[in-house]
This record gives sequence, C-alpha cells and structure tokens, in this order.
Amino acid sequence: MAAISANYFAQSPLPPANSFIFARMPTILMYGSKQHTLQKSARVSGIGLHTGKPATMVFLPAPTGHGIKFQRVDLPDRTIVPADVAYVANTNRSTVLRAKDAQVGTVEHVLAALTGLGIDNVLIELDGPETPIMDGSAAPFVCALIEAGIQEQDAEREYLEILEPVSVRDEATGSEIVALPSDRFQATAMIDFRSPVLGMQYASLDDIESFEREIAPCRTFVFLHELEQLLEHGLIKGGDLDNAIVIVDRVMDQSDLDRLAAKLNKPSVKVDRQGILNTLSLHFSNEPARHKLLDLVGDLALVGCPIKGKIVATKPGHTINVQFADKLKELLKQQRKLAGAPRYDPNQPPLFDVTAIARNLPHRFPFLLVDKIIELNEQFVVGVKNVTINEEFFQGHFPGNPVMPGVLQIEAMAQTGGMLVLSSLSDPENWDTYFLKIDNARFKAKVVPGDTLILKLVLLSPIRRGLCHMKGTAYVGNKIASEAELLAQIIRREPDRK
Repeated sequence: MAAISANYFAQSPLPPANSFIFARMPTILMYGSKQHTLQKSARVSGIGLHTGKPATMVFLPAPTGHGIKFQRVDLPDRTIVPADVAYVANTNRSTVLRAKDAQVGTVEHVLAALTGLGIDNVLIELDGPETPIMDGSAAPFVCALIEAGIQEQDAEREYLEILEPVSVRDEATGSEIVALPSDRFQATAMIDFRSPVLGMQYASLDDIESFEREIAPCRTFVFLHELEQLLEHGLIKGGDLDNAIVIVDRVMDQSDLDRLAAKLNKPSVKVDRQGILNTLSLHFSNEPARHKLLDLVGDLALVGCPIKGKIVATKPGHTINVQFADKLKELLKQQRKLAGAPRYDPNQPPLFDVTAIARNLPHRFPFLLVDKIIELNEQFVVGVKNVTINEEFFQGHFPGNPVMPGVLQIEAMAQTGGMLVLSSLSDPENWDTYFLKIDNARFKAKVVPGDTLILKLVLLSPIRRGLCHMKGTAYVGNKIASEAELLAQIIRREPDRK
C-alpha cells in the first residue's frame, strides 16, 4: 500500500520543477477511451483543515461504473457518500458532502487529484468527517495515487461534451463561469481580491495531463486579516502556517497579531510589511490563481464524468463552482437521454427514398409520413420526416399556430417501424402492420413546419407470431420531441386488397 502522511510531506517538500515524484510521473491519457482505477490501495493521513481532527484516507480500487465514492468507516453503518453534486451540503470555505448523517468535508483537493490523473473508479475509506488538508494542495494525494499505480479497465469512459456555451453568473459578486466547446478539457481562472499584494491573477490549464505538474502543487491561501474571523466561526481548527499561504495585504496592530498567535498556538506572529507571512516560497508567482483553478477542477468532478470543454472562470469559488457543476450535471442527464440519438447527414444517400418506401408501405398521400430510411438493421431503423407547411393537417392544427399533432408523430414512428418489420420479409408488399397497443407515450417538444423529424425505432423483443414490440423516439435537433412504446401485428393482405 502506498502511504503518505502530512508530516512526511512537510519534511520533504516537492516543488514541481525538480521533485523526484513529479519528474518520473507517467503520462496519464485523461481522454483515452477507457475507464481507470488504482492497481493497489493508497493511504494518506493528516489533519482536517476546519475540524482539526486527525484523518486517514485509504484509496481502494473499484470496478467499472463505480465512480468516486467516500465511505465513513468510523460510523456504525459505514455510510457511503458519492462524489456527486446532488450530495453537496455546504460550500462555505470548502466543499462538503453529506449522505444521511455522514459528512465528508474539504473534498475538492482529493477530487482534483483524481481528476488530474484520470482515475474514474475508486472507493475512499475515511475515518472522520473531513479529508486531511496536508500541505493545502493536491500534490500529496497525487503522489500517493501515482505510487499506488493506475490501472486501465475494460469499460468505455463517459464524457460530458460541451456543444454550445453554458454559463452561470452571480451578479452580487461578479463571479462567472462559462463552458465553451472544445475537444478536450481546458480551464482558465481569473481572480481579483482587490489586494495590492495579489493583484489580478490568471492561471490556465491547456491540457489535463499538465495538472500534476502545473496545478497540483499549488496551495490554498488566506488573508491574514481573515484568520481571526474564521477561527471565531469554528473554521480552520486544523489551520497552520504549514498548510496555507497567508497573505498580508495590510499591516495589523501587534496586539491583534498577539491575539491571533494565541489562537494559532504560536509564540508570536510579526508582520513588518505587506506580502507573504510564511517563510514558504511560492511554487509559482500566480500560485493563488492556480489553486483557485485546482479547486474548480475538484468541484467540477462532482458532475460525475470528465468534461470535454473549455472552462473560463472569473472570480471562482466553491459556491459558484458547485452551482455550475449542478448545471453541467443537468446537461449530462440530457446528453444521456440523447445518447442513442441518430446522426443525420443529408448529404448521404438514403437506404430507402420515398419511392422505395411506397413500394413497401401501403400509405399514400396525405398519410405517408416517412420520407427516407437512413439506417436499418435487425434491431433498429431510423427514418426521416421533413415537416413542411404544405401538410394538410396544418390547415386545422392550428390556424396561425401550426403544430404537428402528437398522434401523427406516433403514426410516423409506426410507419418507420413498419419498414423494419417488413424488411425481414421476402414479399413485404403482401403484408400490412396494424397497431395493437401504444404505451408510455410522451410529448416533450412541439414539432412545427421546417423541422426535420428523426425517427428511431428499436425492437424491445424479437418478432414472434407476427407481433412486433418497439420503442420509438422522435428527435428534432438535439431534443426529444416524442417517445412511445408500440405493439403492432403483421397481417397478410387479402388478395383483393393488394
């Protein structure tokens, strides 16, 4: 088991440029097609930043599809807390998850390390309410995970693909996060605390493979004048000058500093000038901005899968990060619903044009509601219906507000499904299909003139005794217009009705 403690890391700092760990890190292809887990377990021990309680985390390999989950092994029921935005309970100075009565605090650095290394599946056993703060960065977790080894798994990895701009904004604070289309994960963060010491800072991550070297070592930071207030609110009980960059942007009275030193259990705190209080040197001149980017990466892990998109964050913080993650999670749900949506390229010749369709189906004007068949196999069929204002039904449905009736969308599905059923027969012109039942019909978006209706019918069970059970979905662009389950029967035509 790979193990790293807070003391070990404090005694053996690992600057990104010349660290023995960082120098020999393997290249992890974040956007490879496969899921990843650990080869063996990894242990990390330290103190919780806000609770001040000792904590040990054990990272365990997990099967495909497991995702990232925490388990409170100190509780009687060993409650599992998924790393999911739906379980966020608090975003005050850190991101806190809760399931039932089990809390897991300050998860962002741990999640950032896992995201940066492309680890999809892991169970994290934790023996307290908060993860250890270590040196205030993600580097200790990255080191432990790399020492444990990363294992490729058989299952394909799921991604959230940003296809159009998505944004959230807090008017009160001026914070804003935008996601833009990109073929890989990229992120940019800008911070402005109106501090003469920090100034306005930017940090960028152009490729997730640079995370462990460029972002993971960047430590959390706090302003000196905030420390006493945080302590009074019961926070940073485990805070220390060794696990945060303390920024002095104004000189304080020595009496105030002495009171602060007592609360920090330090003999004295002295400030002669503005700057960095600790004797620690910065890993990067813009380390605070890079740490804000680190937090953003960790909070966005709560979406539940890697993101293909460019994230641009202005004045990010845990609250708006989580709000944005929640919005992206809704987008992911929509993407999953559309996962089976067919792609229609009008430049490709159809398998069946409308003339060929008419040779198989008995329907004629004005009731032939399929123009093309673009995909067809033993399990599913995809058809196209170009909706125009010339459809007769638009005269009465509705004058001045033309909307394609839902029942005709279902009929278009049935005709498309009929092409699937009849394609298995040697003489399709001698057979008809008839509805027996329609279940679970739902209409989710209007279909209007100018829309291209893409109709996908999938067999729910093999065709037996002439009965065909199908699931039909009608798409317009990237939206589901309608869906239903259809049961139909194939019946041979009577000779005088051919």
